[in-house]
Amino acid sequence: MATLPSAERRAFVLKINRYSSAEIRKQFTLPPNLGQYHRQSISTSSGFPSLQLPQFYDPVEPVDFEGLLMTHLNNLDVELARELGDFTEDTLDVVFTPKECRTLQPSLPEEGVELDPHVKDCVQTYIREWLILNQKHQGNSEICRFKKVGSRKDFHKTLQKQTFESETLECSEPRAQAGPRHLNVLCDVSGKGPLTACDFSLRSLQPDQRLENLLQHVSAEDFEKQNEEARRTNRQAELFALYPSVDEEDAVEIRPVPECPKEHLGNRIWVKLLTLKFEIEIEPLFASIALYDVKERKKISENFHCDLNSDQFKGFLRAHTPSVAPSSQARSAVFSVTYPSSDIYLVVKIEKVLQQGEIGDCAEPYMVIKESDGGKSKDKIEKLKLQAESFCQRLGKYRMPFAWAPISLASFFSVSTLEREVADAESMVGRSSVGERRSLSQSRRLSERALSLEENGIGSNFKTTTMTINSFFKQEGDRLSDEDLFKFLADYKRSSSLQRRVKSIPGLLRLEISLAPEIINCCLTPELLPVKPFSENRTRPHKEILEFPIREVYVPHTVYRNLLYVYPQRLNFTNKLASARNITIKIQFMCGEDPSNAMPVIFGKSNGPEFLQEVYTAVTYHNKSPDFYEEVKIKLPAKLTVNHHLLFTFYHISCQQKQGASIESLLGYSWLPILLNERLQTGSYCLPVALEKLPPNYSMHSAEKVPLQNPPIKWAEGHKGVFNIEVQAVSSVHTQDNHLEKFFTLCHSLESQVTFPIRVLDQKISETTLEHELKLSIIWLNSSRLEPLVLFLHLVLDKLFQLSVQPMVIAGQTANFSQFAFESVVAIANSLHNSKDLSKDQHGRNCLLASYVHYVFRLPELQKDLPKSGGSTALPDPRYHTYGRTSAAAVSSKLLQARVMSSSNPDLAGTHSAADDEEVKSIMSSKIADRNCNRMSYYSSGNNDVPSATGAPRPTSKKHFHEELALQMVVSTGMVRETVFKYAWFFFELLVKSMAQYVHNMDKQDNFRRTRFSDRFKDDITTIVNVVTSEIAALLVKPQKETEQAEKINISLAFFLYDLLSLMDRSFVFNLIKHYCNQLSAKLNNLSTLISMRLEFLRILCSHEHYLNLNLFFMSADTAPASPCPSISSQNSSSCSSFQDQKIANMFDLTPEFRQQHFLTGLLFTELAAALDAEGEGISKVQRKAVSAIHSLLSSHDLDPRCVKPEVKVKVAALYLPLVGIILDALPQLYDFTAADARGGKNRSSGSDEEQDGTSGINQNVALAIAGNHFNLKINGPMLSSLPYKQYNVLNADTTRNLMICFLWIMKNADQSLIRKWIADLPSMQLNRILDLLFICVSCFEYKGRPSSDKVSTQVLQKSRDVKARLEEALLRGEGARGEMMRRRFPGNDRFPCLSENLRWKKEQTQWRQANEKLDKTKAELDQEALISGNLATEANLIILDMMENIIQASSALDCKDSLLGGVLRVLVNSLSCDQSTTYLTHCFATLRALIAKFGDLLFEEEVEQCADLCQRVLHHCSSSMDITRSQACATLYLLMRFSFGATSNFARVKMQVTMSLASLVGKAQDFNEEHLRKSLRTILAYAEEDKAMQTTPFPTQVEELLCNLNSILYDTVKMREFQEDPEMLMDLMYRIAKSYQTSPDLRLTWLQNMAEKHSKKKCYTEAAMCLVHAAALVAEYLSMLEDHSYLPVGSVSFQNISSNVLEESAVSEDTLSPDEDGVCSGRYFTESGLVGLLEQAAELFSTGGLYETVNEVYKLVIPILEAHRDFRKLTSTHDKLQKAFDSIISKKRSGNKQVH
Repeated sequence: MATLPSAERRAFVLKINRYSSAEIRKQFTLPPNLGQYHRQSISTSSGFPSLQLPQFYDPVEPVDFEGLLMTHLNNLDVELARELGDFTEDTLDVVFTPKECRTLQPSLPEEGVELDPHVKDCVQTYIREWLILNQKHQGNSEICRFKKVGSRKDFHKTLQKQTFESETLECSEPRAQAGPRHLNVLCDVSGKGPLTACDFSLRSLQPDQRLENLLQHVSAEDFEKQNEEARRTNRQAELFALYPSVDEEDAVEIRPVPECPKEHLGNRIWVKLLTLKFEIEIEPLFASIALYDVKERKKISENFHCDLNSDQFKGFLRAHTPSVAPSSQARSAVFSVTYPSSDIYLVVKIEKVLQQGEIGDCAEPYMVIKESDGGKSKDKIEKLKLQAESFCQRLGKYRMPFAWAPISLASFFSVSTLEREVADAESMVGRSSVGERRSLSQSRRLSERALSLEENGIGSNFKTTTMTINSFFKQEGDRLSDEDLFKFLADYKRSSSLQRRVKSIPGLLRLEISLAPEIINCCLTPELLPVKPFSENRTRPHKEILEFPIREVYVPHTVYRNLLYVYPQRLNFTNKLASARNITIKIQFMCGEDPSNAMPVIFGKSNGPEFLQEVYTAVTYHNKSPDFYEEVKIKLPAKLTVNHHLLFTFYHISCQQKQGASIESLLGYSWLPILLNERLQTGSYCLPVALEKLPPNYSMHSAEKVPLQNPPIKWAEGHKGVFNIEVQAVSSVHTQDNHLEKFFTLCHSLESQVTFPIRVLDQKISETTLEHELKLSIIWLNSSRLEPLVLFLHLVLDKLFQLSVQPMVIAGQTANFSQFAFESVVAIANSLHNSKDLSKDQHGRNCLLASYVHYVFRLPELQKDLPKSGGSTALPDPRYHTYGRTSAAAVSSKLLQARVMSSSNPDLAGTHSAADDEEVKSIMSSKIADRNCNRMSYYSSGNNDVPSATGAPRPTSKKHFHEELALQMVVSTGMVRETVFKYAWFFFELLVKSMAQYVHNMDKQDNFRRTRFSDRFKDDITTIVNVVTSEIAALLVKPQKETEQAEKINISLAFFLYDLLSLMDRSFVFNLIKHYCNQLSAKLNNLSTLISMRLEFLRILCSHEHYLNLNLFFMSADTAPASPCPSISSQNSSSCSSFQDQKIANMFDLTPEFRQQHFLTGLLFTELAAALDAEGEGISKVQRKAVSAIHSLLSSHDLDPRCVKPEVKVKVAALYLPLVGIILDALPQLYDFTAADARGGKNRSSGSDEEQDGTSGINQNVALAIAGNHFNLKINGPMLSSLPYKQYNVLNADTTRNLMICFLWIMKNADQSLIRKWIADLPSMQLNRILDLLFICVSCFEYKGRPSSDKVSTQVLQKSRDVKARLEEALLRGEGARGEMMRRRFPGNDRFPCLSENLRWKKEQTQWRQANEKLDKTKAELDQEALISGNLATEANLIILDMMENIIQASSALDCKDSLLGGVLRVLVNSLSCDQSTTYLTHCFATLRALIAKFGDLLFEEEVEQCADLCQRVLHHCSSSMDITRSQACATLYLLMRFSFGATSNFARVKMQVTMSLASLVGKAQDFNEEHLRKSLRTILAYAEEDKAMQTTPFPTQVEELLCNLNSILYDTVKMREFQEDPEMLMDLMYRIAKSYQTSPDLRLTWLQNMAEKHSKKKCYTEAAMCLVHAAALVAEYLSMLEDHSYLPVGSVSFQNISSNVLEESAVSEDTLSPDEDGVCSGRYFTESGLVGLLEQAAELFSTGGLYETVNEVYKLVIPILEAHRDFRKLTSTHDKLQKAFDSIISKKRSGNKQVH
C-alpha cells in the first residue's frame, strides 16, 4: 500500500509508533491468557480420536478447601463470608412439612378397629408429613430469579424517568406545523440576499441560563473531583435490574421443584338444580343426575341424588324418613371431568314412589291434565293427590322409574378448543412423548388445573349457563339398563327421531351449569367429609361427585379412600311362579350372618339419613325379568374379614292393599363374599338365587360354589346364575393387582408375627419358601399394570427401600434382599420413564419419581423387634452372599425373564458395547478389589462406617441406606447398570436425600465434613462419578450420537455434585469435578461438544447458593496457598512486562493461582476463554452458552440481597477481574454495533464516517488502528492480514451485549483505585483496546426509544448513501482516527457473512429491549419498558464515563497521553452522537470541559480531526430543544473557544471548525432547529460579555464576530427551508451561498459537497460530479500553494478540459489565504488522498450520468498521483474503470451508427 510523504503525517502519529512491528505482531498473535492456545492445532475432524487441547484447558489441582478453612479461619474475612451464609455449617436442612389437607379432618378409617399392617402402612403414608430438603440460605437462584422477575412489576416505580430529546420532539410534533409561517416572517425582516448580514440581531434574544462557576478558576483535580461526586449521586445500584432477563434457553441450572403430590381432581363443573315441576303437582318426585360419555359408552361419574319437593310432599313420606341429615339436602353438585369431550351428557333421571300400574299409566295424567285448565281438571288433580298420598304412606320406601332427560355438554366443551383440551388433559395426567422436553408448567397434573379451568382453554368457552328443560322422556319398563340408555343417547345425538319414538312428558327442570370456583364454601367430599372452608350454620351443602375417568389417571394415592359401588343389572325370574312380578332387591352389607349384622355403611340418597343399613332397588311393575339402574355406594370397612359379604334379598311388592297381606313377599336370596383368598372381589358376576332361607356359614363360600347342604338348598333355575351384578371399588387401600397384592402380603408377613403357611391369592407359602417367593414377588413387581403401580408407587418404593437395608432372618438364616430390591426399583424407574402416558420435566425426569424423592422419600425405619440369629458365627459379606443362595439360580432366570418382559425400550438390550463394559469393569474392579471382603455382618458388635458416638450406642445391625444404594449402583451390571446411569438423576437424588437425613440424625461431634462419611462410601461415589462420566462420553462418541440423552445425564451428574457440595468434604467434591473435566477432555473428539457439556455442568455447579464462599471470594491473593503446579503465566508482550506491576496485572489475568484458589470460577473462565478462542462448526452456539453462563452468574450476584453492601460487591467484582482480560482478548470477535446501527439525520451528521454500513465484526486491525500503527508502515501491511484473528467467529449481537453488560458491571463495582492502578501500568496497546471496547459499549447500549417512535427509526434506516460517504476508499490511507475507523471497517467485508448477523440483530433487537413487542402489551407496559431501558442506557453510559475518567486520571502521568486523548475523544463523541438522556449529557459535557481544561493544548494541536467532530456534536446539542442540554452544550462550546484562544492566542482553527460544522448541519440535518441554536449563540455571547478575565483581550470581539457569521449562516438555513419544495431555487441558493464563501475554502468545500449530495439525491449525477470537480479544483489550488510536486495538478487550470467554469476556483490567492495559519484548509480533504477521493467520486458520477469521455479527463489527473505513490492496486482498478468507460463509448457509437443506417 502506498504511503504518503512523511511531511503529511500528523505529529502525534509519530509519537505513538514507538513499538517495533515485531512487538506488535507478537501482541496480536499471543494475546494474554491464551498464549499457549495458538501453539497447538485443534483438530475437530472425526479422524482423530482425541483433541489436542491447550495446556491451560486442563483443570489445576483445587485448593484444600476444608483444610484451608480450619487453618486460615482466623485470618480470613470471615464476617464478609458470613453475610452470604455461614459456610462452615451445613447448608441443607431437613424440614418436615405438614401435608396440605383439603378437608377439615384427614380422611381416616373408622376408629376402634385393629387395622391390618397394609392398611396401617397406607394410612401412615397418606397422613404423614412431607420430608423436604431445603437450602438454608437459598439466595443465588430461586430467590434472585423471583427478585428479578417476580418483583420487576414494582421495580419501575423506584426508577427516575430519564428525559430523551428524541421523545420530547415526538411529543411536540403538532406544534412544529406552525413553524414555516414563523420562519417566513423572519425572512421578510431583511428582504436582502444571503450575502448580506442578517438584521435579526442576536442581542434581541433572551439568553439561556448560564452555568454557575464556569468562569471561575478551578484546578483540574478539583474539577474532576466535583464531576465524580456529581456522577456518583442518584445512580442505580443494581445494573442487572435494568437489563432484560436473558432467555432461559440456557438456564439448565433451574431445577424445577416437582409438583406436590395431591388428590386428583379433573376439570370441575358446578351443577345447581333450581326447579323441578310438571304440569300437575300431585306427588313427591326424586331426581338423580350423573355424567355419561356416549362415545366411550361409560358412566363417568357417580350419582347425585337431589330432592326438590315441597314441604307438603316431603310430609307424605315422613313415616319412612326417621331422620334427615343436612348432607342429604344438597341441591348442587361439583362434577369432575378429566377428559373433556363433546360426547359427554348430563343425564337426569326422575323416580316416583311406587304405585299400582305401568309406567305409562302412571305418567298419563302428567301428559293429559293441565293444572291451568281448572274445573274438572282440578278435581282430578285432587283425587290423584289423595291417591298418591296413600301410596306414599304404604309404599313410601319403594320407588319406580318415571322419566329422564339428557343434557348435552357439547356446547360447553366447544369443538374449537377440544383438541387442545384433550391434549392438555393428557399432559396433566401424564401423556407425553418420551423425548419431549416439557417445562414444569406444561406438565402440571389435573389437580392444579381443576382449580382453575381458565388455564386449559375450557374457561373461555364454558360460560355460566342457566338451562331449562321443558320435556322429559318417559322411562320404558323394558329398557332401563345402561346399555339401553347409551342407545337412546346415541339416537338423540344423531337426530331428533327419539322425540318422536319415545313419549315425552311436559315439565320444567331449571339448572345452572358453571365452572366450579377454586374455593367453594360448605362443600362435602364423596365420603361426606367437609372441605375447607366449611361453615357449620349452612343448612344446604354442596357435594363433590366422584369421577370414573374413561382412561387411566396416573396420579399416586395421597388420601385414604375406600368405596365400593354395587350395580345390580338384571334378574331373570321368567320361569318363576306367577307371584314374582313387582320385584325389588334389598341390598345390605353384612359383617355376619345374623340380620342384626347389617352394617350402616350404605350412603343414603336425598332427604334422609347419611348412612343406611339397607337399600331397595326401583320396581318395574309386572316385570319378571327386570333391568336395574341402581347405584349402591358403600363405605368399605378398613378391616375386612371372611364374614363380610353383600346380601341380596329379593321381594315381590304388593301394590294393591289386601286385608292382612304383607307388602313384601320373599322370593329368594343371593350373596357375594367381599373377600376371596384375602383379596377384594370386584368385577361382573352372575349369581344364583336361593329360594329358601340360607343355611349357616353360607357367607364363607361363594354362592356359585356352596358345598352340598342337608337339607339341600332350593335354587332358582337349578343353581344357574340368574342375577347379574357388577361391583367396582375405588380404593387407596386395595391394590386390585395380583403382583402388588402378593408383594405387600409377603412384606407384611415378615414385619408382623404370622402363622405359616400363609395364603397369598390361591397359593400357600411356607416359611421355607418365603424368601424365594418374596424375591420372585420383588422381581415381578414391574410386571404389574402401570396404573395400580403408579397409584401405590409411594408405598411400593418405601417397601423396596426398607427391604434393601432391613436385616432379615428367615427360617433361622439371614436373608438379603438388597440386590433384588434395587433391581426392582431400577426396573420400575425404567418403566415409568419409558411410558408414553407419563409426563417428564424439561430435564427428562419422570414427574412421579421426582415428586416422590422430593416430598415422600425418607430413610427406611428399621424394625427393632425382628428375631435375631442364633449363633455368633461369622456370616459372609452381606453385599455378595445373595448370589450363592440355593434359590439364586432359579431367581436369576426369572429376573432375566422379567426384564425381557417388562422392558418397554427394545434399544436397551445389546446396545452396550464390550469396550464400554471392559472400561467400566476396570474402574469397578479397581475399587472392589481393595475392599475388605470380611466386612462386618449385620449382627457384628461394631459399625465401622461412622466414628463411634459417646452417647447412646447405635443399633449394631444397622445398614446405612446411602451406603447400600451407592454400593448397588457400583456393583450393578449389564442392563441394570445401563438403566441406572440412564436415569441416574433419580438415584442421585435418593443418595443426596438419604445422606442429608443421615447427617441430620448424626451426633454433633461427628459433624466434621471430612469424617462424616466412610472412606468406602467416598470410593463408591468416586466410582459412580467416573462411570457416569464415561457413560456421557460413550454416548457422545457413538456413531449415532445420543446427544440429548448425554445432556440429561450430564445435568443429573452436575446437580448431584452441586448437592454434595452442601454435604461432603468440599475438597473431595472439587476433585470429582476435576476428574470429570479431565475425563471428558480425554474422551471427546469434538471441541464444541466438549466445551458445551462442561459449560452446562459448570453452570449448574456455579448456581450454588454459596458459590461465592466456595470460590473463597473473600480471600486476597496473599492469603492463598502456594500453587502446587508449575506456573502457566499469561503471555504479555515484552513492552508490557517491562513496566507493568505484575501483581495487579495478574488480578486481570486467568493465572493458575487464580484458577486454584477460585476453583469453580477459574473453570468457568477457562471454558469461556476456550470457547471464544475456538473455531469450527457449532462453536457460535457454545460461545453464546459460555457468555450466558457468566451473565447469569453476575446477574444473580447483583440481585442477591446478601450482596447489597458495597464492600461485598467490591470483593465479588474482584473475583471476576480476569473476565476483563478475556473480553479484551476477544475484542476482534465482538459484534460491531457502530456498523450495525446506521444512524442518520437527527443523531449524527450523515457525513460522519463512523456510520457507514459495513460488516458487524470488528476488524482484526482494530487494536493497532487505535494505537496509531497504520498501514503506512509498509512492513506491517501483509503480515496483519495473516493474523490468527482472521478465522475467528464473530459473536452475534445478543451475545456481545451480554458480554458487554458483564464488563460494565465489573467496572462499576470493582475497586476504582485498583482499576486506576491497573490502567496506569498498561501499555498503550491494551489501553487503546479498552477504549475501543468502550466505543462499542456506547453504541451497544444506545437508547432505542419507545416503540411508538417508528417514524424516527424509519428515517434512520433510510439513510442515504451520500456522495461524501463514498470517499472512504480514498480515505483509507488518511491519517487520524477517521482513517483508522475506515480501515477497521473495510478489510473484513468478505470474511464473514455478517449480513445474516445484521438481520439477526434487527430481529432480536426486540428481545433485548422488549419494547418492540407490541403484541398484547398495554401502553402502561410499554411505558414501563421504555422507562427501564432509558435508565439502562443512562447507567451504562455513566459507567463508560467513569471508565473514561479513570483512564484520563491514570494516564495523566504517562508520556503517551497524546495518543490516548484521541481514543478518549472518539468514545465521547460517539456517545454524543447517540440518543442520550439529559442526565448523561450533563455529566458528559462536564467531563468534556474537564478534558478541555486539562489537555487543551494537545486537543487543538494534535487532534484536529477529533476537534472537528467534537465541534459538530456540541453544536448539534446547542440546537437541542431541551434547556438543560443547550446550557451544557453552550458552556462546553464557550470553554472550547476560550481555551483554544488561551492556547494559541488565536482561535481561528476552532472558529473554522465551528463554522464548517454549522454549514454541514445546515446543509444536511433534517430536524435542525435554528431557533434553539440562535438562542444558544446568544447564550455564548452572554458568556463572552460576562467573562471578566478575557475583557482585556480581543477574544470577546472575535467571539461576537464568529457568532455574527454563524447567525448569517443560520439565515441561509431559513431561506433554504423556504425553497425546500423547489429544487431549482434551492440549488441556486446553495450555489450563491457557496459562492459567498470564495475566500473561505473550507466552507466553500463544505457547501460544494452539500450541493453534490442534493444533486445526487435528485439523480442529477452530472451536476453532482461537476460540484465535486469544483471541490477537487479548490483542493488542487491549495495543494499547489503548499507543495510543488510535478505529479499534482497545477491548480484549477489543470481542470479546464473537464469544465471551463472550474477557473472560478482560482480566485483563491495567497493574498486572501495563508494555509499554515488561521486553521484554514486543515480538513481531511485538503490532502493528496482527499483530492484523489474527490476525483474518483466525480469519475463514478460522470460514468453513472453517461459522460464517459469526461471520465477519461478526470482519471488523467488521478493517474500521475497514483503512479507517484506506486499504488498499483488503485491503478489496476482505475484502468479497469477506464476500460469500461471506453467500452461504453464504443458500444454507444455502434448503436448510433446502426440507427443512422
